[in-house]
Amino acid sequence: MNQDGTQAIRRAAAILQRIAHVTEDEPTSLRRISESVGLPRSTAHRILKCLTDTGLAHYDQKTRRYEIGMLSYELGLAVTDRVLQLAPWAGAVDRVAQRANVTTYLMRRSGMEAVCVHKAEGRQVIRVIPVDVGQRRYLGVGAGATALLAGLPDDTVERVIAVVTPELDAYSDLTPERIREAVAATRASGFAESQGRAYRSIYGLGVGVRAHAPDPDIAISIAAHAPEVDDRRIAEWKDIITEEIATTQKRLAAGA
Repeated sequence: MNQDGTQAIRRAAAILQRIAHVTEDEPTSLRRISESVGLPRSTAHRILKCLTDTGLAHYDQKTRRYEIGMLSYELGLAVTDRVLQLAPWAGAVDRVAQRANVTTYLMRRSGMEAVCVHKAEGRQVIRVIPVDVGQRRYLGVGAGATALLAGLPDDTVERVIAVVTPELDAYSDLTPERIREAVAATRASGFAESQGRAYRSIYGLGVGVRAHAPDPDIAISIAAHAPEVDDRRIAEWKDIITEEIATTQKRLAAGA
């Protein structure tokens, strides 16, 4: 494949990753996509048309925004060993959601991002869903992504912060310094907590897990309506998450 073909693939992949991001400020408009990937609008529009023609992306006429297409979803359903390795942890997420009665996520580290690979909803009246399956966040944005960032070496943390800083305006109360403070707090307590930093009125709690790599490569996190959260519930959620992680690790060790 020539250089132009390789470049086109890289650009298309970058655009698909941008579409899968979750932000509050026009996350998937043509303007936002072209600016975030550093391409002229005409170039971004041409690539987006190809992606929508093939079904890898979809354009919603009502909202005038792009979203991940059905072909991308169908390709993601292919069963591989790496997918099967996540199954026990998806089960842990289901149990946390049932016991804690809150929306619970399994996040996987992907480069400088965290991608939601599984979600389970609790039975609460007000359901909080700041991210859905397949959507991506930069490391440091939200509890699960912060738990993953905190498990990386200091120099890597700084490189990630440098990359994500231009994107932080899209979130309610995130700055490089607040991410550093959250990383330090996570390392001290073992739990990443996020209250209103990525999304207003949402409390998040996350724990990084070393599942298939030396550094935490997955995280289990929860999201709850902040006004309903108190110290007693937080302590209860921490116990539940800790217990389910330990139980899953023991089952995996026994089956090894």
